[in-house]
Amino acid sequence: MIIFLTIAGIALLILAHEFGHFICAKAFGVRVDEFGIGFPPRLFSVTRGETRYSVNLFPLGGFVRLHGETARESEALSDPRSFIAQPAWKRLVVIAAGVAMNVVLGWFVVSTVLFIGTPRGLLIDRVLPDSAATEAGLFAGDFITGFTEGSAFTGYIRAHVGEAITINVVREGKRVAISAIPRAANAGGGILGVVVAEAGAAPLPLFVALREGFVQSAIMMASVVVGLWSILVSLFTQGKLLEGFVGPVGIFSVAQQTGSLGLAFLLQLIGAISLNLAVLNIMPFPALDGGRLLFLVFEKIKGSRLSPRFEMVANATGFALLLMLILAVTLRDVAQLFRPLA
Repeated sequence: MIIFLTIAGIALLILAHEFGHFICAKAFGVRVDEFGIGFPPRLFSVTRGETRYSVNLFPLGGFVRLHGETARESEALSDPRSFIAQPAWKRLVVIAAGVAMNVVLGWFVVSTVLFIGTPRGLLIDRVLPDSAATEAGLFAGDFITGFTEGSAFTGYIRAHVGEAITINVVREGKRVAISAIPRAANAGGGILGVVVAEAGAAPLPLFVALREGFVQSAIMMASVVVGLWSILVSLFTQGKLLEGFVGPVGIFSVAQQTGSLGLAFLLQLIGAISLNLAVLNIMPFPALDGGRLLFLVFEKIKGSRLSPRFEMVANATGFALLLMLILAVTLRDVAQLFRPLA
């Protein structure tokens, strides 16, 4: 169920991104030849007016095919409704609209989560080896209920050294009661052997949630920029990817863990993914929206349009490199899933 909701959520984010391109193109009078949900091959389609609306086989994707976007320049410029015939500022708005939709949607989702609140508790970040927690069967990722502050939980453990206690956790969406016996610590009191982090938040008033959602969204996007820079530095200086960089398999693994804590946490993850998509898409790399915007900047500096063939080759090369990166990250994520079995 969690995986299905995650796929649906990501598909919605991609759909919103493409709708941004679509609605701006329509507003400027650019002819939209096709609005596609998913990636081909095409399953079925319906034509309304001048636009074909299609549903395609692979759900995690989408596209908007603008008239004249890939035609030869001489042909496209002769049609006033083609994309390439539009002034540079209109093309810029159409290209940037997808990223803008992801930013707005991410802000809305993050604000919604702050407005409704998330279940409060303690998340086990790490379980120490050969500890009372290991013996009891506690695992990293377990969500401890009944405590909202780490200090209160620590005090409870210290007060019950050598006594059997029950710790209620949520694990993979199910409530589990764990019996544990805290061991004596050198400093006195009991010790369980876990590292916990406080998680969850109480609901906020609507306008406070919108304001805090804006701030948190900005912080998330700034963190993504810093993270991408670190990834690029590691890739070009050390020839390897940082551990924190995950692909589709890694995202679904994180979603499974997050969603088991509650749908509000999963919704928060979807909001974060939307903001990540916005930052990734605005990167000045061929095949991404940021690359297309960079070509527009070159066009203004050059004083004339770039060769359609150059753009086509650059975008195709960029797309191939992105596919290779996604494949490499996916293979690493799959290998990590099976690493504990080795």
